Formats: sequence, structure tokens, C-alpha cells
Amino acid sequence: MSPYLSSHPAEDHDAKPNDLRENFPFIEEDPLTVPSSEDPFTITTATGFLPLRTPLINLPAPFLPLTKLADELPVKKLDGSPGLLATFQLGPVIDKGEALPDLVDEIDSLVTADGKPDLDAVTAVFREYAFIASSYLLEPCWERWCQGLEGYGLGRPVLPKVVAGPLVKTAKMLDIHPFMAYAAAYTLYNYRFENNSIGLDEYKNLRLIRAFQHGLDPSSSEAGFVLTHLDMVKHTGGLIKGTTDILNGISTGSDRDHVVAGLETMLQSMRLIEASMETMWENSRPKDYNTYRTFIFGIKNQSMFPDGVIYEGQLDGRPQYFRGESGANDSIIPLIDSLLQIPMPANPLTEILKDFRSYRPKPHRDFLAYVRSRAEALGVRDYFCGNVDTAVLYLRLLDHVRSFRWRHWLFAREYIIKLSKHPTATGGSPIVTWLPNQLLAVMDLMAHVWGEIGPEDRAKQPKFVIEMMENAADQRTKLDKEVAKYCQERQVPNERLIST
Repeated sequence: MSPYLSSHPAEDHDAKPNDLRENFPFIEEDPLTVPSSEDPFTITTATGFLPLRTPLINLPAPFLPLTKLADELPVKKLDGSPGLLATFQLGPVIDKGEALPDLVDEIDSLVTADGKPDLDAVTAVFREYAFIASSYLLEPCWERWCQGLEGYGLGRPVLPKVVAGPLVKTAKMLDIHPFMAYAAAYTLYNYRFENNSIGLDEYKNLRLIRAFQHGLDPSSSEAGFVLTHLDMVKHTGGLIKGTTDILNGISTGSDRDHVVAGLETMLQSMRLIEASMETMWENSRPKDYNTYRTFIFGIKNQSMFPDGVIYEGQLDGRPQYFRGESGANDSIIPLIDSLLQIPMPANPLTEILKDFRSYRPKPHRDFLAYVRSRAEALGVRDYFCGNVDTAVLYLRLLDHVRSFRWRHWLFAREYIIKLSKHPTATGGSPIVTWLPNQLLAVMDLMAHVWGEIGPEDRAKQPKFVIEMMENAADQRTKLDKEVAKYCQERQVPNERLIST
């Protein structure tokens, strides 16, 4: 258990029947009625894995130096002029000690009317410091990349007190790691609307609050990379609704139609999510990714930080090691993995998958742990696979997991593997083998479930189901060949073959 995170009770005992509202009292509430003293990533069936409200942009007056520095940070600022990272001056500006005072005590003033911590505001402050921290630590790597030198070199090994203190304090209040986060900083708590009346309804209405490179320009690849993820997550309310309907239906012995309706709800949500995911190719160009990618690396399992990072004045002065921002920290596929009880191989790659669990917001962690526990206790996989018709529906949802992970593999191949020799992803996982580890597990489960359906019943299935299974089998063969090829080219081991 990480020293920065609380324990997760749902991991430690089987959840009780019908205790969903007891564990998640706001899950069916209007998100706008949930007080800001609750974690902004509290899950509802309306918002899914998005924050309850549009992220805060403006902070109280004492934090003006923080927001001003964050405004000056990116390579290309909102007005189009070059920022501090354009000339590699962020580090020197912070080190001079004039641009950013120590605001750690001001965080105590971020309270609601009833005196509780205002976690919306705390998350906004965390986001600002996370951007500054990653920029400060990785700025030397960015400079080296801009010079066209091979490799990223070394990042800065010490995070100054004026950044480290508030970053650690806000992270503890949110029960997350004190480092750049996918949800609480770079992606899900980092958007605003060009037109508030349109909101999330149209992709073109989305804008970033903070960026590293050119992301404040909505037509840039950095903006496209982040906002496409956001556009995907806006459809996750249906996943929450479908999951709760399935678990409640099986738990209470409802008729099978009720449970099937929950699965159909999830299928519809995944169709929308994957349609949005496919727009990544047009929203964010592969050739641009390795520019802004420099700033979302972590300080664990990365050559740039062989000895970790010292957070000055914090954490007993011990070197810290945290994984970087990664779309793998999204909760979409982990939710379905948990509900459908998709087994993963016992190897080092799966251990990384488990480690990623701690890099999500606490409400996401708790909900996913609850679903894992309930699905196991109720035998969700056996429930669906005990009947041919529901087994086919189960396979169709599994196929969305396959399709999602296959597309993720294509992104990794085209955006990273073909364009960079760096061996690890931003989250610190092996770039060639980690995604295939999970993808092959889904393909293997699909083959197993399909094989359990008798030949006569398989032959009666609609053409699209038979083609779905043939496609999964073909992709499995192709993936094996691609992974072997890239492992050989890069002279790296295939960790999928190493059992623990």
C-alpha cells in the first residue's frame, strides 16, 4: 500500500448485497447538488468518470502568483506568444525565488461555507502545481529534445519547496499521488467551454485550461490528444448505470431481461466511446506526439530519473518514484475488466496493471474495487456464460474491450513505437509488450467462451457474431507476430512469457 493513499475497504472484504447506495450515496444524485466538499470525481450515473462539475479555472486572490506562473508556462501561451518553456526559463525563474511564493498555508483557506475543505478548489490548485512540477522536472529533457540530441538525458532531481509543499498537501487532501495525474490534472480536470450553453455536446466547444506545448490552441495535436480522451469519458455515465443494473439485478434475483438491459446499456456506451476514440487520428497527429509527450513522463522506471526525485522539505527527504500521466489510468476498461471478470496472466506486466490502480482518483478506485468484489461474489461471468444468448452478449461486450485495446495498441505503434526509441511509456510500462499483455488476455477469454458454446449453437449465431470471432482470432495471430517483431528489433525481452 502506498504511504500516500488510504486503504480501500472494498478490496478487503466482499461487498454486501444491495449496499450500492450505502457505499456510493451520490451515485444516482444530480451531480450539481453534490457539495464541493466531496471529491469532484465522485461517481454518478449522469457524469460517469468525469468530474461532477466543470473544472474550476479561477482561484482566490492569494493564488494569483500561481495562476500567473501557470499562464506563463507553456511553449505557446494563450495569446500565441512564447512562454517560459519556449526558452527553457521556467527552472531559472522558479529557482530565483521571486515568481512563486510558498502558498502552502493558503490551501487551508480553501473551504466551503460550512468550513469543510473545498475539494473542487483543492483539485484546481493541485492541477496548477502538477503542471509546474512536471515542467520544472522535465524542462532539461525538453531542451535536449529540442536540440535534436539522442535520448532525453536527465531531469532535475529536486523539486523546490515552493512547489513540493503545496503539491504534497493537496495530494494528501485528495488521497492521490503528488505527481501529474491523468484525471486530477492533465485531462479530466483540465477543460473549459468556449460556449457554456453548448457544454460537452460538441467536441469543437472544448478547450484546455493548461497545456505544456501548443495545447491552448484547440487545433493543436496536444489539445486533440487530451480533449479526445475527455470526449470519450463524457459517455461513461451509461457504463456506471449498466454496471449497477447488472450487479443489482443478479444480486436481487431480478428477471434476466433486467440484467440484459444493463448489458445493452453498456454496449451502447461503448459504441459511443469507441466512435469518439477513433477521432484521435484526425484530432492529434502521430508525428507531433513526441513533443508534448516529453512533459508527461513519470519519475518511476524512467532513465531521466535514475535516483527518483527529492521533494524538498517533504516526505522525510526520501527520493520519490511516481508513474507518469497515462491514458492507461483512465477507468473505462478497468471497469469492464472488473465486471466481466477478465483474467490476466500472472507476470510482471500484470503487476504494472495492478499498480496503475493507485493512480486514479479515490472515488474511481473505490468504485472499481467494489465492482471487482461484487462481480466475484456474484459470479457475473458464470451468470452470463450459463446461457447461449447471454453468453453471446457477454462476448459482444468483451469484443468492445478487445476493440478498444486493439486501437490503443495501434496508437502506441503509430504514435510511439515507430517514432521513438525510448523503451518505456509515460507511465513507466514497457512500450512494446504491456498493452499486448492485456489485449491477448481478452482475446484468449473470447476464444474460451466461444469454445464453450456448442458447435450447433455457434452455427446459429448471426453473421456479425461469427465475423466478430473470426476477426478476434485473426488479430491475435497478427498481434503475436508484431510483438515478436518489435521485441527482436529493439532487442528487448517479451515479458508476457515471464510468469510470477
